[in-house]
Amino acid sequence: MPEEIKTETIMLTVSDGSTMPAYVARPAAPGPHLGLLVFQEAFGVNAHIKDLTERFARAGYTAIAPALFHRTDPNFEGLYTDFGPVMPHLMALTDAGQSADILAAYKWLTTEGGAAAVASTGYCMGGRASFLADILLPLKASVSYYGGGIAPSEGGPLPGLLDHAADLHGPILLFWGGLDSHIGAEQISTTEAALKAAKKNYAQVVFSNADHGFFCDARASYNPDAARQAWALTLEFLATYVK
Repeated sequence: MPEEIKTETIMLTVSDGSTMPAYVARPAAPGPHLGLLVFQEAFGVNAHIKDLTERFARAGYTAIAPALFHRTDPNFEGLYTDFGPVMPHLMALTDAGQSADILAAYKWLTTEGGAAAVASTGYCMGGRASFLADILLPLKASVSYYGGGIAPSEGGPLPGLLDHAADLHGPILLFWGGLDSHIGAEQISTTEAALKAAKKNYAQVVFSNADHGFFCDARASYNPDAARQAWALTLEFLATYVK
């Protein structure tokens, strides 16, 4: 796997006329490379998401993390210990806006990024965005970490996506935390039932002793064992389908 990478923040013009920053990391060696959409948690394109984007670049991907809160604050970075400031940005999201953002990032990957094959991954609210991207785009695969709002949830800012499960393009890998009080067992089972009914290629992993956000080493809920295993499974899943 390549060790040397290069990073930059680019500005993308979205179809609604808004301007969206996106953090890009890619191997320094000449391409072409496989493309990967990396979707943020509710805390913005922060150090954790940038680190993940760089880790994927070291694994051989041209990875792009678009700032999905750009309409309310393009530079927003919340604190994991204070969810209050996150809420106005989260509640301002719409599927129309998010779809436009996903398409803008995908367009960059397949043009300037030079990616012939593209997948997605996402965390927290980004887990839902990854599921949505797989519905919208001809992705080779997608990965969703504890994606709240995939199944309908009371009080969520966006509608559930399971009515569109039949429209998924690529196989999907879903990770959940068994201790996650935000996403209960009912939402997990409802998601699996919808994927089965749609006859989709999927894998679902529930880490029984992990909580919401278990993959993020900056959160109190970080679970290093689950994170290490999920990372290995993610790379293997992508390697299997993104060619």
